Amino acid sequence: MTTSLRLHPALIEAAMALNDNRLDIAERILKPYLKDDPFDVAAMRMLAELAARIGRWRDSEALLRRAIELAPGFTAARANLALVLGRTGRPAEALELLDDIFDAEPEELGHWNLKAATLGRLGDFDEAIDLYEQVLKRSPEQPRVWLSYGHMLKTVGRQADGIAAYRRAIAIRPALGEAWWSLANLKTVQFDEADVAAIEKALDSPGLDDDDRLHLEFALGKAMHDARRTDEAFAHYAAGNALRLEQQPYRSGEIASFVDRCVTLFTPEAFATRPGGCDAPDPIFIAGMPRAGSTLVEQILSSHSLVEGTSELSDLPVLAGKGGGYPGGTLDLSADERRAFGEEYIKRTSVQRRTARPFFIDKLPNNWLFVPFIQLVLPNAKIIDVRRHPLACCLSNFRQHFARGQAFTYDLADVGHYYSDYVRLMAHVDAVLPGRVHRVIYERLVDDTEAEVRALLGHCGLDFEPACLEFHKTERAVRTASSEQVRQPIHRDATAEWQAYEPHLASLKDALGPVVAAYPDPPVSFLQR
Repeated sequence: MTTSLRLHPALIEAAMALNDNRLDIAERILKPYLKDDPFDVAAMRMLAELAARIGRWRDSEALLRRAIELAPGFTAARANLALVLGRTGRPAEALELLDDIFDAEPEELGHWNLKAATLGRLGDFDEAIDLYEQVLKRSPEQPRVWLSYGHMLKTVGRQADGIAAYRRAIAIRPALGEAWWSLANLKTVQFDEADVAAIEKALDSPGLDDDDRLHLEFALGKAMHDARRTDEAFAHYAAGNALRLEQQPYRSGEIASFVDRCVTLFTPEAFATRPGGCDAPDPIFIAGMPRAGSTLVEQILSSHSLVEGTSELSDLPVLAGKGGGYPGGTLDLSADERRAFGEEYIKRTSVQRRTARPFFIDKLPNNWLFVPFIQLVLPNAKIIDVRRHPLACCLSNFRQHFARGQAFTYDLADVGHYYSDYVRLMAHVDAVLPGRVHRVIYERLVDDTEAEVRALLGHCGLDFEPACLEFHKTERAVRTASSEQVRQPIHRDATAEWQAYEPHLASLKDALGPVVAAYPDPPVSFLQR
């Protein structure tokens, strides 16, 4: 078993490839190396990091647990595992690991940074901010810590302080693309000529890595968008997305096949013969496409005295993947097993709840894929589907850089197919479980806010409260890309933005097919399957 700090030359080469984000090269080195020496924990940790970067979280976790099993004192692997647990929706488990990590290396500031991020995932924002401030007091010239600190400040609504933190990160490292994109992603910041010149200069920096480059492309796209130079904006968005797609390839056919299986399996009879589940009424699921208005709906509901907003929780997909796998294995679960899954969801999500309010929101958009699972394990949960015009929504996804989890957004055809599959599954759910899902059409919400809010509250069994119409005054943490937008009164500014980009949307329209003309209803062809 290799535990020495002295690395084999092949591992040094792999480490350099990882550092340069040349993941294919690192993988070609590490896999054969581990086949020859399956006990080298340093190689395991590197391969785990590679797997995490491309979203193979289970592989990453398995490799790290094996490395720790072989070398219990391998603190770096423990720190990596805490990071993976945090990013896969298990921050409470990550925090337990961090206690041991701190005991082993109490002065390592990287562990402080990781603990702050983990606390943020648990909703302990004040404690997280305090930790970041302690790190920066001891080591103020760390641009990525300033970046993370800015994210946390933005989340709690301290926008001016967040902007200052992002600017400080840029001052230390002018080509830090993620800091520029974080400013752009506030949606309320408009870059001036000096900013644009600085971003363009950063793009010309020698040795600029792909990660910085793609963030800079997205930031410059936002600058051109604000200047109404849409052709240039689209070119920058396309360049950033192309780089992202190289890092995280996407196969749209897999979602289509998944929806096909759901449509075949989840019949009216399948639900009728499987009553029960966990009877807890606590969860309100807000699902649909990203960038469709889910954060706005969450903010409206969270302004009600009986509803707590949490975040985009990853617990439901994790649970659905257990027990034989979803969708097929779900139908083989007994009534007791389905109830146990629902109870486990309630237990797992309890770490995110900070109030005694009886209802809470899980607004992970991708939960539309798991609506049949929700029905089987949490039949009393409320389900809200937020839908926005397909061209507006898909283009907004293409213009939004997602750090992870939304690989379908990097190509217009892919995002169009994804939207179409989403509409197809939800049309099937409406047919087999009529009235189970309440649909909020974004444009209707903007045009007749009070009527739509009253209907939304009625579906959730909640009395109307005027605070829900003044949602922008509600003080709460918001972690998504719309954090600053939902702190403003509702407006129509973004509903027709896609029209300026129409000359570039041919592949998107082809992928969407009849979905565009039928909106807000599903195409008739979807209802006949």
